[in-house]
Amino acid sequence: MMEVWSMSDVGLVRKENQDDYAVEQLPESEYTLCVVCDGMGGPAGGRQASHIAVETFVSEMKKQLRPGMSPEQLKEVSAYAVSVANRAIRQAAQASMDCRSMGTTLVSAVSYDKGTVVTNVGDSRAYHISADGISRVTKDHSLVESMVDRGDITPEEARHHPNRNLITRALGPDMSALSDGYICPMAVGDFLLLCSDGLVETVTDQEMLFEVLHGGDLATCMDRLLAISKANGASDNVTAVLMRMA
Repeated sequence: MMEVWSMSDVGLVRKENQDDYAVEQLPESEYTLCVVCDGMGGPAGGRQASHIAVETFVSEMKKQLRPGMSPEQLKEVSAYAVSVANRAIRQAAQASMDCRSMGTTLVSAVSYDKGTVVTNVGDSRAYHISADGISRVTKDHSLVESMVDRGDITPEEARHHPNRNLITRALGPDMSALSDGYICPMAVGDFLLLCSDGLVETVTDQEMLFEVLHGGDLATCMDRLLAISKANGASDNVTAVLMRMA
């Protein structure tokens, strides 16, 4: 069983919230399904792309999920749902000149009895949080992540790099939009945090860890993370979903 808290905010600079997310408790198939998308492509496309991705991904997952699926099977159906969402975005982009460049990131999690299966495309992230600390589950598909991997810059330098928003994979622009899948074992009381880069760029990992474990009532945890983000400028939309294994 999963408990879930969520929030999405336009931030302090942008005029429109182009992030989208969904939380679905599926008691008939015993799963909790969460997804966060961060749209791109200008005013005409970003909001539409993230909305299409969320709606299509969730719809396809509901069709594919069956009770008792293994983590490997959950990875497979999640990857397939991403490909269906990618096709839907590309079809919508072809139908409108104003939306030709639209795209979106995606990070999702579907629970199983011993943890979650995480899927991502782009630079929205998933973090595992427990009494042992915080660790990033996903790997960004971005220019600066490649630079970190090569040793050209440090992870701290990547946080402030001028090209930190250049991503190398996204739903929409990519024909295939290959996703990465991760099996994330969780114990009772562990957390999984899904978020767009608007949170990552303004709230440190240690601040996330503190607010989730020690900040106070979990019902206000999302508000506290958003307040930190806004105190640090919140130049982008900020979206997060927090899951706890109960």
